[in-house]
Amino acid sequence: MILIVGLGNPGERYSNTRHNIGFMLLDLLIKENNPSKVKLSCDGELYKDSKYLYLKPQTFMNNSGISVAKVVDFYKVERIIVCHDEMDIEFNRIKIKKAGSSGGHNGLKSIDKHIGNDYERLRIGIGRPQNKEEVINFVLEEFNKDEKEKLKDFLEHCKEALKFLLNNSIQESQNKFH
Repeated sequence: MILIVGLGNPGERYSNTRHNIGFMLLDLLIKENNPSKVKLSCDGELYKDSKYLYLKPQTFMNNSGISVAKVVDFYKVERIIVCHDEMDIEFNRIKIKKAGSSGGHNGLKSIDKHIGNDYERLRIGIGRPQNKEEVINFVLEEFNKDEKEKLKDFLEHCKEALKFLLNNSIQESQNKFH
């Protein structure tokens, strides 16, 4: 079974923020694939079809690893792909990698703490604010007008990259989408 995790924060207040782009991507996959909702006490919204588990942790970003660990402990998960916002990549670009550092991303830090860092990542570029002091506000703000106009197409691109990654190697996926 392959676990696909979309990172974000629960609640309407955060639904359209940069930090929730992982949730937005997972919502597209869930809508397209129509998996069944799973009733498992995992601190997250969990869906399942014949091949995949789809998880949206509801623990808030900084504790995402709690939810991921509960799903990994319950199911025989062979592969994990985490989809998350990435400030080190400009908006409208993605990168794919396996393992490595959290790069300061609190959701990844939490996952690393609970299950280690040997998982694949779809790093979804959201860009970076002008000043370092604005990082928290930046990720918790909605996309600006220009970004909103491009967001639907960007998320479709992310979905295609994820679908390609599910059926191909990291190297092939990097070559095609970087």
